[in-house]
Amino acid sequence: MLQSLKAAAYQLPGVKDLVERHRAVVRERDALRRELAQARLRVGGYRPKPEPPPLTAAEREVVDAFHRLYYARWEAGVDTISIGWFGHRTLKCPLDLWTYQELVVERRPDLIIETGTRFGGSAYYLASICQLLGHGRVVTVDIDDSVRRPAHPLITFISGSSTAPDVVARVKAEAASAQRVFVILDSDHRRAHVEAELEAYAALVGPGDYLIVEDTNINGHPAYPSFGEGPMEAMQAFLQEHPEFSQDPRCERFMLTLNPRGFLRRAGG
Repeated sequence: MLQSLKAAAYQLPGVKDLVERHRAVVRERDALRRELAQARLRVGGYRPKPEPPPLTAAEREVVDAFHRLYYARWEAGVDTISIGWFGHRTLKCPLDLWTYQELVVERRPDLIIETGTRFGGSAYYLASICQLLGHGRVVTVDIDDSVRRPAHPLITFISGSSTAPDVVARVKAEAASAQRVFVILDSDHRRAHVEAELEAYAALVGPGDYLIVEDTNINGHPAYPSFGEGPMEAMQAFLQEHPEFSQDPRCERFMLTLNPRGFLRRAGG
Protein backbone atom coordinates (compact mmCIF):
# COMPACT_ATOMS: atom_id res chain seq x y z
CA MET A 1 0.00 0.00 0.00
CA LEU A 2 2.75 2.45 0.99
CA GLN A 3 4.72 1.69 -2.15
CA SER A 4 1.62 2.31 -4.26
CA LEU A 5 1.09 5.70 -2.59
CA LYS A 6 4.73 6.63 -3.18
CA ALA A 7 4.45 5.63 -6.84
CA ALA A 8 1.28 7.68 -7.25
CA ALA A 9 2.83 10.71 -5.55
CA TYR A 10 5.86 10.43 -7.83
CA GLN A 11 3.57 10.99 -10.83
CA LEU A 12 2.15 14.27 -9.50
CA PRO A 13 3.22 17.41 -11.40
CA GLY A 14 6.63 18.66 -10.27
CA VAL A 15 7.27 15.88 -7.77
CA LYS A 16 9.60 13.93 -10.03
CA ASP A 17 11.76 17.00 -10.69
CA LEU A 18 11.84 17.85 -6.97
CA VAL A 19 12.93 14.32 -6.04
CA GLU A 20 15.63 14.30 -8.70
CA ARG A 21 16.97 17.67 -7.56
CA HIS A 22 17.09 16.39 -3.99
CA ARG A 23 18.97 13.29 -5.10
CA ALA A 24 21.43 15.46 -7.03
CA VAL A 25 22.06 17.61 -3.95
CA VAL A 26 22.65 14.52 -1.83
CA ARG A 27 25.08 13.11 -4.44
CA GLU A 28 26.96 16.41 -4.55
CA ARG A 29 27.13 16.57 -0.75
CA ASP A 30 28.41 13.00 -0.52
CA ALA A 31 31.02 13.71 -3.21
CA LEU A 32 32.22 16.77 -1.30
CA ARG A 33 32.47 14.76 1.90
CA ARG A 34 34.58 12.15 0.08
CA GLU A 35 36.86 14.91 -1.17
CA LEU A 36 37.16 16.35 2.33
CA ALA A 37 38.15 12.94 3.66
CA GLN A 38 41.21 13.09 1.40
CA ALA A 39 42.29 16.45 2.89
CA ARG A 40 42.92 15.16 6.41
CA LEU A 41 46.18 15.82 8.24
CA ARG A 42 48.26 13.36 10.23
CA VAL A 43 47.56 13.56 13.97
CA GLY A 44 50.53 13.58 16.34
CA GLY A 45 50.77 12.31 19.88
CA TYR A 46 51.19 15.49 21.94
CA ARG A 47 48.71 16.05 24.76
CA PRO A 48 48.79 18.86 27.38
CA LYS A 49 49.75 17.94 30.93
CA PRO A 50 46.59 17.08 32.91
CA GLU A 51 46.94 19.40 35.92
CA PRO A 52 48.60 22.82 35.47
CA PRO A 53 49.64 24.36 38.80
CA PRO A 54 47.12 26.88 40.13
CA LEU A 55 47.86 30.59 39.89
CA THR A 56 48.93 32.48 42.97
CA ALA A 57 46.71 35.32 44.18
CA ALA A 58 49.13 37.85 42.67
CA GLU A 59 49.19 36.01 39.34
CA ARG A 60 45.40 35.80 39.29
CA GLU A 61 45.21 39.55 39.86
CA VAL A 62 47.44 40.17 36.83
CA VAL A 63 45.43 37.81 34.63
CA ASP A 64 42.11 39.35 35.70
CA ALA A 65 43.42 42.87 35.12
CA PHE A 66 44.50 41.96 31.59
CA HIS A 67 41.19 40.18 31.03
CA ARG A 68 39.23 43.29 31.98
CA LEU A 69 41.42 45.40 29.67
CA TYR A 70 41.04 42.89 26.82
CA TYR A 71 37.25 42.94 27.17
CA ALA A 72 37.00 46.70 27.68
CA ARG A 73 39.01 47.34 24.52
CA TRP A 74 36.49 45.22 22.58
CA GLU A 75 33.60 47.15 24.13
CA ALA A 76 35.36 50.33 22.98
CA GLY A 77 35.40 49.09 19.39
CA VAL A 78 38.81 47.43 19.15
CA ASP A 79 38.81 43.99 17.53
CA THR A 80 40.23 41.99 20.44
CA ILE A 81 37.35 39.50 20.53
CA SER A 82 36.19 40.11 16.94
CA ILE A 83 38.48 37.83 14.96
CA GLY A 84 38.40 36.06 11.61
CA TRP A 85 38.86 32.49 10.43
CA PHE A 86 39.53 32.39 6.66
CA GLY A 87 37.85 35.79 6.49
CA HIS A 88 34.74 34.70 8.39
CA ARG A 89 33.97 36.66 11.52
CA THR A 90 33.56 35.17 14.97
CA LEU A 91 33.54 36.54 18.51
CA LYS A 92 36.04 34.41 20.41
CA CYS A 93 39.33 34.52 22.23
CA PRO A 94 41.89 32.85 19.93
CA LEU A 95 43.29 30.97 22.92
CA ASP A 96 39.89 29.34 23.41
CA LEU A 97 39.76 28.34 19.74
CA TRP A 98 43.16 26.70 20.11
CA THR A 99 41.83 24.76 23.10
CA TYR A 100 38.80 23.67 21.05
CA GLN A 101 41.13 22.35 18.37
CA GLU A 102 43.10 20.33 20.93
CA LEU A 103 39.92 18.85 22.43
CA VAL A 104 38.44 17.94 19.05
CA VAL A 105 41.65 16.26 17.91
CA GLU A 106 42.01 14.39 21.20
CA ARG A 107 38.41 13.19 21.52
CA ARG A 108 37.33 13.09 17.83
CA PRO A 109 33.63 13.82 18.40
CA ASP A 110 31.21 12.56 15.77
CA LEU A 111 29.12 15.69 16.26
CA ILE A 112 29.74 19.18 17.65
CA ILE A 113 26.58 21.06 18.65
CA GLU A 114 26.91 24.84 18.84
CA THR A 115 24.15 27.13 20.07
CA GLY A 116 24.57 30.73 18.95
CA THR A 117 25.84 30.73 15.36
CA ARG A 118 25.98 34.55 15.05
CA PHE A 119 28.28 35.25 12.07
CA GLY A 120 29.12 31.59 11.45
CA GLY A 121 32.88 31.92 11.82
CA SER A 122 33.15 29.60 14.82
CA ALA A 123 31.05 26.90 13.12
CA TYR A 124 33.27 27.24 10.05
CA TYR A 125 36.37 26.96 12.23
CA LEU A 126 35.09 23.81 13.94
CA ALA A 127 34.09 22.30 10.59
CA SER A 128 37.58 23.07 9.26
CA ILE A 129 39.13 21.14 12.16
CA CYS A 130 36.77 18.24 11.45
CA GLN A 131 37.76 18.43 7.79
CA LEU A 132 41.48 18.29 8.58
CA LEU A 133 40.87 15.50 11.07
CA GLY A 134 38.75 13.56 8.61
CA HIS A 135 36.07 13.04 11.21
CA GLY A 136 33.04 14.80 12.68
CA ARG A 137 30.58 17.48 11.68
CA VAL A 138 28.86 20.54 13.18
CA VAL A 139 25.23 21.38 13.93
CA THR A 140 24.77 25.05 14.82
CA VAL A 141 21.61 26.81 16.04
CA ASP A 142 20.64 30.48 15.93
CA ILE A 143 17.38 32.37 16.25
CA ASP A 144 18.40 34.87 13.54
CA ASP A 145 18.48 33.41 10.05
CA SER A 146 18.93 36.76 8.28
CA VAL A 147 22.73 36.71 8.58
CA ARG A 148 24.70 35.50 5.56
CA ARG A 149 26.95 32.74 6.87
CA PRO A 150 29.70 30.61 5.31
CA ALA A 151 28.51 27.29 3.90
CA HIS A 152 30.46 24.10 4.48
CA PRO A 153 29.42 20.50 3.76
CA LEU A 154 30.15 19.57 7.39
CA ILE A 155 27.86 22.29 8.82
CA THR A 156 24.12 21.93 9.36
CA PHE A 157 22.35 25.20 10.21
CA ILE A 158 19.18 25.12 12.32
CA SER A 159 17.05 28.24 12.68
CA GLY A 160 15.17 28.86 15.92
CA SER A 161 15.63 29.27 19.64
CA SER A 162 18.03 26.69 21.08
CA THR A 163 15.53 25.93 23.85
CA ALA A 164 12.40 25.66 21.69
CA PRO A 165 11.01 22.08 21.85
CA ASP A 166 11.06 21.60 18.07
CA VAL A 167 14.66 22.80 17.80
CA VAL A 168 15.79 20.61 20.71
CA ALA A 169 14.04 17.64 19.08
CA ARG A 170 15.77 18.29 15.76
CA VAL A 171 19.20 18.62 17.39
CA LYS A 172 18.63 15.38 19.29
CA ALA A 173 17.65 13.68 16.03
CA GLU A 174 20.93 14.89 14.48
CA ALA A 175 22.79 13.45 17.47
CA ALA A 176 20.96 10.11 17.49
CA SER A 177 23.60 8.29 15.47
CA ALA A 178 26.61 10.00 17.08
CA GLN A 179 28.58 8.13 19.72
CA ARG A 180 30.68 11.11 20.78
CA VAL A 181 29.11 14.55 21.08
CA PHE A 182 30.53 17.93 22.12
CA VAL A 183 28.18 20.76 23.10
CA ILE A 184 29.16 24.45 23.04
CA LEU A 185 26.62 26.89 24.52
CA ASP A 186 26.97 30.47 23.23
CA SER A 187 23.53 31.93 22.57
CA ASP A 188 21.39 34.03 24.95
CA HIS A 189 23.58 34.55 28.01
CA ARG A 190 20.84 35.21 30.54
CA ARG A 191 20.91 32.71 33.40
CA ALA A 192 17.47 31.20 32.79
CA HIS A 193 18.21 30.55 29.13
CA VAL A 194 21.59 28.95 29.82
CA GLU A 195 20.03 26.76 32.51
CA ALA A 196 17.40 25.60 30.01
CA GLU A 197 20.13 24.83 27.44
CA LEU A 198 22.11 22.84 29.97
CA GLU A 199 19.09 20.72 30.83
CA ALA A 200 18.23 20.25 27.15
CA TYR A 201 21.65 19.24 25.84
CA ALA A 202 23.89 17.99 28.66
CA ALA A 203 22.61 14.42 28.39
CA LEU A 204 23.91 14.23 24.80
CA VAL A 205 27.50 14.45 26.07
CA GLY A 206 29.01 11.05 26.76
CA PRO A 207 31.75 9.96 29.19
CA GLY A 208 35.04 11.77 28.62
CA ASP A 209 33.52 14.39 26.32
CA TYR A 210 32.90 18.11 26.76
CA LEU A 211 30.07 20.49 27.52
CA ILE A 212 31.42 24.03 27.16
CA VAL A 213 29.58 26.98 28.68
CA GLU A 214 30.86 30.10 26.94
CA ASP A 215 31.17 33.64 28.29
CA THR A 216 31.21 32.66 31.94
CA ASN A 217 33.49 35.70 32.31
CA ILE A 218 30.59 38.18 32.28
CA ASN A 219 28.80 39.51 35.36
CA GLY A 220 32.15 40.32 36.97
CA HIS A 221 34.02 37.03 36.40
CA PRO A 222 35.96 39.28 35.81
CA ALA A 223 34.38 41.23 32.89
CA TYR A 224 31.14 43.14 32.27
CA PRO A 225 30.09 43.35 35.96
CA SER A 226 26.76 45.03 35.17
CA PHE A 227 25.42 42.16 33.02
CA GLY A 228 23.48 40.38 35.75
CA GLU A 229 23.30 36.65 36.42
CA GLY A 230 24.38 34.71 33.36
CA PRO A 231 26.38 31.69 32.21
CA MET A 232 28.59 31.42 35.30
CA GLU A 233 25.65 31.34 37.69
CA ALA A 234 23.74 28.91 35.48
CA MET A 235 26.75 26.63 35.28
CA GLN A 236 27.34 26.68 39.04
CA ALA A 237 23.72 25.71 39.71
CA PHE A 238 23.95 22.97 37.08
CA LEU A 239 27.08 21.45 38.63
CA GLN A 240 25.37 21.19 42.02
CA GLU A 241 22.79 18.88 40.43
CA HIS A 242 25.11 17.09 38.00
CA PRO A 243 28.22 15.70 39.74
CA GLU A 244 29.00 13.66 36.61
CA PHE A 245 30.44 16.88 35.12
CA SER A 246 33.52 18.67 36.42
CA GLN A 247 35.66 21.60 35.33
CA ASP A 248 38.80 20.72 33.39
CA PRO A 249 41.68 23.00 34.47
CA ARG A 250 43.77 21.83 31.50
CA CYS A 251 41.59 23.96 29.25
CA GLU A 252 42.61 27.15 31.09
CA ARG A 253 46.37 26.74 31.01
CA PHE A 254 46.70 29.78 28.71
CA MET A 255 45.21 31.77 31.62
CA LEU A 256 43.13 34.12 29.45
CA THR A 257 39.78 32.56 28.51
CA LEU A 258 36.31 33.95 27.95
CA ASN A 259 34.97 30.73 29.49
CA PRO A 260 36.54 30.55 32.98
CA ARG A 261 35.57 27.29 34.69
CA GLY A 262 33.24 26.67 31.74
CA PHE A 263 35.04 23.68 30.16
CA LEU A 264 33.03 20.81 31.67
CA ARG A 265 34.14 17.23 31.12
CA ARG A 266 31.84 14.31 31.79
CA ALA A 267 33.36 11.64 34.03
CA GLY A 268 34.54 8.41 32.47
CA GLY A 269 35.75 7.71 28.98
